[in-house]
Amino acid sequence: MQIVLQKVNPVHIEKQKVSGSAVWNHEILIEPSAHLHIVAPSGSGKTTLMHFLYGLRNDYSGKIYFDNKELKATSAEEFSLVRRKKVSMIFQDLRLFEAQTVRENIEIKRRLDPYHTPQIAEEMCVMLGIGSKMGQVAGTCSYGEQQRIAIIRALMQPFHFLLLDEPFSHLDEVNRQKAMNLIYEECEKRGASMVFADLQPLDLLKGERVLTL
Repeated sequence: MQIVLQKVNPVHIEKQKVSGSAVWNHEILIEPSAHLHIVAPSGSGKTTLMHFLYGLRNDYSGKIYFDNKELKATSAEEFSLVRRKKVSMIFQDLRLFEAQTVRENIEIKRRLDPYHTPQIAEEMCVMLGIGSKMGQVAGTCSYGEQQRIAIIRALMQPFHFLLLDEPFSHLDEVNRQKAMNLIYEECEKRGASMVFADLQPLDLLKGERVLTL
């Protein structure tokens, strides 16, 4: 599976911001197992781009293709299945169910289309330092803990593409490295591609192609 962006431009962003971008209004190919690091200054449309790729917004000109099928020509029902089986995302605003426990948040995603067992999910929580939080209500966890919940939740489903929108903003260096190692490991297992968007280049990434938005 591959993603192609063909001269995509968000309709709401000023022309001067688009003109200096290495992504907007360009031809971008994201191939299987190839990771892409998007460096996106504030206000340049980082989250907008991720929402385009995840099919949450379509207020853009140009075209986005998933395996030669244009995203705008795909029905909501069809792309819902794509999101369930082929594309996972870690949202900047996390989108956790704050009244549910950590375990319930992870299980809600895992049960939709199981890729990992509950035991693996618990092992990931231990690995990222939230093993003792499984029974805690997610909304009472710190923001850094919530980010780790969101990361693990996104890894529960099958995917060919993993979209990450500033997933480490509230993690210290040690936890960033642990989370990044886990993400790389999961992408390698699946032969999956990662599209990682952040405000600045990250040393944690292993020499991926870098494009400034």
